[in-house]
Amino acid sequence: MSYTINGEEKEVDADGYLLEADFSDEAVHAIAEAEGVALTDDHWKIINYMRDKYREDGHTPNFRAFMKDMAELMPEADSKVMYDLFPKDGPAKQAVKIAGLPKPFGKGGY
Repeated sequence: MSYTINGEEKEVDADGYLLEADFSDEAVHAIAEAEGVALTDDHWKIINYMRDKYREDGHTPNFRAFMKDMAELMPEADSKVMYDLFPKDGPAKQAVKIAGLPKPFGKGGY
């Protein structure tokens, strides 16, 4: 599997995450379409947050840190709202994938 982004084939791992980060909007649109997610302004807030955290820390936040930060960034976005926005594999994982970032690793394989 791969994504075609700006006319270039981008390699992915077995779970569909890009092997190398791509910060282009075209990457977001290509991956969101493949994931069946129609992007809204709320999606973009979360995508930009994930990208910023990746740039700052070299990795994406775990789910607990993600939800804590989302409570400040989007107070109306409780757990249910987040799962509605990113229903596949949980909001933190799917948001990372759609943001064009490599698969997160950490405790418990995430």
